[in-house]
Amino acid sequence: MDEWERRLRWHCRRGMLEMDLLLQRFLDRYLATLTSDERGALEDLLKYDDIELTAFLNGRRECPDPRFASLLERIRGL
Repeated sequence: MDEWERRLRWHCRRGMLEMDLLLQRFLDRYLATLTSDERGALEDLLKYDDIELTAFLNGRRECPDPRFASLLERIRGL
């Protein structure tokens, strides 16, 4: 595991266990296949606070940035 992956996995540790599990499953399944653009988008997506990110993931709120649509869809599908 390289430094970038360790840092990303650390940022996926959130204040809510359900979110931790969901994001870890996403990384386990998709990290190796993410493009560099998707990696950058994932890093930016993780900058949202837990409340906003949870709302995006459960569909209660639409994410204002279209770069995240594909990532959110894949995370929701887990």
